[in-house]
Amino acid sequence: MKVKVFDESHEKDLENSINAFLSNTNSDIIDIKYQVAIGICGEEQIYCFSAMVIYSAKE
Repeated sequence: MKVKVFDESHEKDLENSINAFLSNTNSDIIDIKYQVAIGICGEEQIYCFSAMVIYSAKE
């Protein structure tokens, strides 16, 4: 079993990164965990979109 972690500042970037990984892997996907974190710096909101793909490499 292996994991791949993705971290992006925009949800579309996260989507593109995960889709690129999934299209280039020949693995069985076990699960995908998704999380959003929001921070505030002054008047600016900072978003962090992350996901962890849990997979098993096919032999």
